[in-house]
Amino acid sequence: MNTLVSLFFISIMVTGTFSSAMAETRLRLSTTTSTENSGLLSVLLPPFEKANNVKIDVISVGTGKALKLGENGDVDVVLVHARPAEDKFVSDGYGVDRRDVMYNDFVMVGPKNDPAEVKKAANAVEAFKRLAEGKAGFISRGDDSGTNQLEKALWKEAGIVPKGAWYIEAGQGMGAVLQMAFDKNAYTLADRGTYSAYESKIDLPILFQGDKALFNPYGIIAVNPKKHPKVQYELAKKFIDYVAGPEGQKIIAAFTVNGKTLFFPDAKKQ
Repeated sequence: MNTLVSLFFISIMVTGTFSSAMAETRLRLSTTTSTENSGLLSVLLPPFEKANNVKIDVISVGTGKALKLGENGDVDVVLVHARPAEDKFVSDGYGVDRRDVMYNDFVMVGPKNDPAEVKKAANAVEAFKRLAEGKAGFISRGDDSGTNQLEKALWKEAGIVPKGAWYIEAGQGMGAVLQMAFDKNAYTLADRGTYSAYESKIDLPILFQGDKALFNPYGIIAVNPKKHPKVQYELAKKFIDYVAGPEGQKIIAAFTVNGKTLFFPDAKKQ
């Protein structure tokens, strides 16, 4: 009898250990602070985690750092928004199976009195020229994020190397930069998703928007298993199919903050 009881408890322990091990399957995702700050991931990830008995570990950084984590094989999949950098990541052999996911746009926000008269700019490049000419306080992400990469491209197109006390490189995520811009009554370039999520916490209106140069597409890419054999490639592919598939796209389309749509689904059929 004692032997049977012992075997029973051993069976329970083994089953419990096996179930625990199964529940600890993890997928490592590096992504931008905009997807995290906006709150999108809190609704997008749980259905996939539940359906696949997996936990997604999110590393929220700028796009440059997110792709670097992929290059190093420290994550399994990346979700970012800087198409030239994404294309290079794939062409260099670090990423595979890239898919379009969603888009929104960037906006210029700043003081209500708009001392640089950014509102009067005809386009994004002119808006940046006005900032430099007026030496209006500007908070840059300064973190090689997708937002920062676009900002640098616009400065370059304007023929300006920003420097001086008016130009501050924060080295922070979008939410922190918006708060800093508010505290200092300064301008900044923000993705609309994070701005909408923070709008009620800061008193910085949108002063410039709508230029096609401010279009902000997001892509998802699996880390190449040929470069890093230990990555969870099959699970990453499954996640990509979910995010770019009907269920994920429906969740993205339905996600709002204060009644505002933050991202628009953009997955192409493949």
